[in-house]
Amino acid sequence: MGERTKNVQDGNIGETLEGLAAVIHGRRDASPETSYTAKLLQGKEDSLLKKLAEEASEVIMACKDDDHEHIRYEAGDLVYHLMVTLERYGVTLEELAGELDARRR
Repeated sequence: MGERTKNVQDGNIGETLEGLAAVIHGRRDASPETSYTAKLLQGKEDSLLKKLAEEASEVIMACKDDDHEHIRYEAGDLVYHLMVTLERYGVTLEELAGELDARRR
């Protein structure tokens, strides 16, 4: 587990995810030597997928500990790595929204 984020304030999830998606997309052609995101996007597929599984497990463990701040922290890591995965495989936020919307109907 990394160091927990201090002074977290509520935000707008739509704006946050759109901004994060734009940053991740912009790192697609960056140097993997200077950008962790570029390394995940351009590196070995298994490295990214293992990281995604690891982060999901860490969310589960934080939930088992019933530690609100730790759950939030690990969920942030999971969402980031999921969004990198979506970018790597060409799934847009709009497509994801469409999938989720279709399930509500």
